[in-house]
Amino acid sequence: MTATTLLGLAAASLTTSAFVPQVVKVWRSGRSDDLSLGMFALMTVGILLWLAYGILERDLPLIAANAVTLVLNLAILGPALAHRRR
Repeated sequence: MTATTLLGLAAASLTTSAFVPQVVKVWRSGRSDDLSLGMFALMTVGILLWLAYGILERDLPLIAANAVTLVLNLAILGPALAHRRR
């Protein structure tokens, strides 16, 4: 594994882990009133596109970061949408 790949994985780990506190907050409180659904929807589409790009380029840091971030983002967006429908 190259130094560049390790750098990418380190960056990916930090930016991806930034979503964890928000996921925990939404899941524990059951509230998502103060979230911008528009921002999370756009972010989810962007993450999906970055994931596709990473797969096409066979770029491990891009694939790893965006796969995990997509799951975390959906873990926020899903309950937020469900809550807004009620």
